Amino acid sequence: MGDEVKIDSQTFHHRLSTLTSAWKTDKRSNNDALFGGVGSFIVLMGKTEETTIYQKTNSMHYWLLGYEFPATLMVFTPDALWIVTTAKKAKHLEGLKGGKTAIEILSRTKDAEQNAKHFESCLDLIKKSGKKLGVLAKDAPSGPFVEEWKKAFGDAAKDIEEVDIAPALSIAALAVKDEAELRNVRDSARASAGIMTEFFVEEMSEVLDEEKKVTHKQLSDKIDRKLDEPKFFQNLKSKLSADFDTQQLDFIYGPVVQSGGTYDLKITAQPDENNLHAGTIIAGLGLRYKSYSSMVARTYLVDPNDAIESNYKLLLSIHEAIIKAAREGVALKDLYNKAISLIRSSKRPELEKHFVKSVGAGIGLETKDAVLAINAKNNRVLKDGMTLYISTGFADIENPKPQDKKSKTYSLAITDTVRIRKEDCVVFTNGAAADTGSVCFFFKDEEEEPQPKKQTKKDPKVGAVAASNITKTKLRAERTTQVDEGAEARRREHQKELAQKKQREGLSTYSEAVGDENGVTQKKFKKFESYKRDNQFPSKVKDLAVIVDEKASTIVLPIYGRPVPFHIQTIKNASKTDEGDWAFLRINLLSPGQGVGRKDDQPFEDPTAQFVRSFTFRSRDSDRMEAIADQITNLRKAAVRREQEKKELEDVVEQDKLVEVRNRKPNRLDAVYPRPALDGKRVSGEVEIHTNGLRYMDHRGNKIDILFSNVKHLFFQPCTHELIVLIHVHLKNPIMIGKKKAKDVQFYREATDMQFDETGNRKRKHRFGDEEEFEQEQQERRQRAQLDKHFKRFAEDIQVAARDEGWGVDIPFRELGFNGVPNRSNVFMQPTADCLVQLTEPPFTVLTLDEIEIAHLERVQFGLKNFDMVFTFKDFQRPPCHINTIPVESLEPVKEWLDSINIAYSEGPLNLNWSTIMKTITSDPHQFFVDGGWSFLAAESDDDDNADEEDEESAFEMSDEELAAAGDESSEDDSDFDDDASADEGSEVSDEESGGEDWDELERKAKKKDREGGLEDEDKDKGRKKKR
Repeated sequence: MGDEVKIDSQTFHHRLSTLTSAWKTDKRSNNDALFGGVGSFIVLMGKTEETTIYQKTNSMHYWLLGYEFPATLMVFTPDALWIVTTAKKAKHLEGLKGGKTAIEILSRTKDAEQNAKHFESCLDLIKKSGKKLGVLAKDAPSGPFVEEWKKAFGDAAKDIEEVDIAPALSIAALAVKDEAELRNVRDSARASAGIMTEFFVEEMSEVLDEEKKVTHKQLSDKIDRKLDEPKFFQNLKSKLSADFDTQQLDFIYGPVVQSGGTYDLKITAQPDENNLHAGTIIAGLGLRYKSYSSMVARTYLVDPNDAIESNYKLLLSIHEAIIKAAREGVALKDLYNKAISLIRSSKRPELEKHFVKSVGAGIGLETKDAVLAINAKNNRVLKDGMTLYISTGFADIENPKPQDKKSKTYSLAITDTVRIRKEDCVVFTNGAAADTGSVCFFFKDEEEEPQPKKQTKKDPKVGAVAASNITKTKLRAERTTQVDEGAEARRREHQKELAQKKQREGLSTYSEAVGDENGVTQKKFKKFESYKRDNQFPSKVKDLAVIVDEKASTIVLPIYGRPVPFHIQTIKNASKTDEGDWAFLRINLLSPGQGVGRKDDQPFEDPTAQFVRSFTFRSRDSDRMEAIADQITNLRKAAVRREQEKKELEDVVEQDKLVEVRNRKPNRLDAVYPRPALDGKRVSGEVEIHTNGLRYMDHRGNKIDILFSNVKHLFFQPCTHELIVLIHVHLKNPIMIGKKKAKDVQFYREATDMQFDETGNRKRKHRFGDEEEFEQEQQERRQRAQLDKHFKRFAEDIQVAARDEGWGVDIPFRELGFNGVPNRSNVFMQPTADCLVQLTEPPFTVLTLDEIEIAHLERVQFGLKNFDMVFTFKDFQRPPCHINTIPVESLEPVKEWLDSINIAYSEGPLNLNWSTIMKTITSDPHQFFVDGGWSFLAAESDDDDNADEEDEESAFEMSDEELAAAGDESSEDDSDFDDDASADEGSEVSDEESGGEDWDELERKAKKKDREGGLEDEDKDKGRKKKR
């Protein structure tokens, strides 16, 4: 054991605590169902043996310590861990003391009597803990140390019952993996898939294409030697961790290549000396990286007949169904039974007898953890964080149409390494494609693959309002005549039903017993660590001065003769002041009650504890104090900036690898521009449809990959009334494009022909006037129609390629559109079957209708030209979406559209403070719905309507005198001068004009002339009409 051994103390104690907690919980809650009532258990390691298969003993050493410690005995109790080992190994273990679990290390020496006492101490501990002792029954350690322990244990084992502890250690310790373990399994799996796709497939194709005579063993050895080429792994298309070390890679299974009618689907299979046969070829391999294993296997079909290809498609569907069903809470036997039921319900139920008896097991430190075997009898349940290898296969199927003697029987197999989650599991080896397009090779008759049939186009009118129901006018005076009283009454009734339904849903969703503290998001206490060990302190701490350690983001302060580190996240600010000959450095710390900005984003583990608010240091060196204050300020700014960047990118996901189409050219759309643009430059490129996603690439080699599994909506917008035609992809989770994250990616082409030369056309010599202009319009119309057809066909091809994802092409209904301001500029909003979108001008707007809770129309009152619309979402933590300045001409169409898609809406005369409203709702959603929920919006709307009715009634309750006065006012309203004009005229009256008659005198003269001409009654009648 060399000096380079470094055991991670934090990981050791965390994992040991996990194990002992599960043990105690099993004793307390499950009646020792898992651990079998043992009071202690031992892990005994003998001499090291060269083997690629780990036993439980090896796995426990690697899991806790990261290394194997030969000739070592570990005795575990719920509260302590005793370790007997050599003195040299004991030195490496001394640093593990001081954790929650007591650790006792007994060092062996050359004194046999002293060594015997160590074993006696361990036996006393075992006896005190109970009569049952857990052992690893199937492990068979060997060596002098093991024999010595067996002798000591045999003399005292009369009253001790041995219980096999292996299943308990699998479930409580090894099965569920932490983040570091999952990263190692993922890197191992990606390396395995990379060798399979980027080396073996190429080698196999070359051998078959050139008809070389190469044996299975030679091909397997060639794959084996690939581990000695670090550059190969650096250039893999599958992304490996930045610190990936090829020196820690090793094969644990295979590589195995099988063909020619002789197949073994077990992981113990070995390659033979037969030549590679062009028929059914099964290739499998498994790698171990940093002690964590993965496996991948694929079947490659060379010139398969219909029966073989059909059986492979059945196997692939079974494999994918098992992977789709594998999630937290599912019993392992249910996965196997699902596979059997799919075979029985297929067209080939007789294949059940050829199906494998187990479709996988747990994988990680152990190549095959039989405790998690996926068979018909295993009742164990999957948990989030487990890793499995899923291996499906048909063995020894008879070929109805063999092409030669070696093709009379064949087998099929697919193996993947997966990670279990609460929802869908993650396939770590998806870099090795398994679809028929990737595994079928045709060397005899190369034919183009038939185009898939297009799906029947969905009627765009479904769920939308017919265009004939929408009428528009530019004259406000005519608007009131357009309101259909019957339609308004019908909408009111429907909206009452929707409001009641929302109220019932809210009460059921946010009941008192359901929810995360009634929807309130609890902030988590953050712990920051500056140094793990004392030797990591800067060397200057010996001077007992204030030191700013930028590398560790820490300020070290001398306090009572000791250097005390403070992480930058615990510091609020620092300042320097001068008083006389002294310079004072004041460092303020964060504590409860002090806001960080406008909000206190720093929760504390115990806010009631005593906190130090600030430190003050003085020095005669003013420049040094100034430099330290500046360093602390800059370090604080950098920390805040990092936190903001991390928060901004926390929802960005790392997509799986794009599986490229092989053996044929992918469907391609060229000469398109992406938005957002790569590197901020407008460069055209082409979009390709691959097996599991889209890829955009320009001539500079820049790429944008979009996986179908990350697509939420796909839109096609024609160039009708627009300058561009586009295909728009709205994502479930943002991705990084360049240095910015994007949730919307668009590919467009300009519809106008800007390079057309109107003066150089030869036809102008013979044609003049409107004839040529008319022909140009016709040509442009045909070009636009062709462009729309081209883009629409490509969008439908995307839908066909992603038919298993459950989404299709959505096209905006322009006739239902309306103008509004969702961001900063006035744009044209258009509904689709599932969304409300604006795709023409960035930033784009995509609102999913199913996610909307209610809509509220603001500033709806007589005399205003515009109104606003606010959408609140079912996720109350999401801020409402505002669409402002919608023309009032669109009010009735918007109401009709909202009602037709079953979205409850209300209206009011004022803008509401939605941040306050949503804060009230999220603080206690249950109480919000108990108090009536969204009915307060409808109540506001009803009060406004009643107020309007009262105003209208009061307008007709006028006395005769008031009526006459109204007539006078109306005659003034009929004046040729408006108020603004009168004000302007009055401000520019000259001295000469001021000497003339005033307005009152002129008004009296005008009335006198009216009476003489008999026009007074007509004026009064006009006044009455206008007042009404």
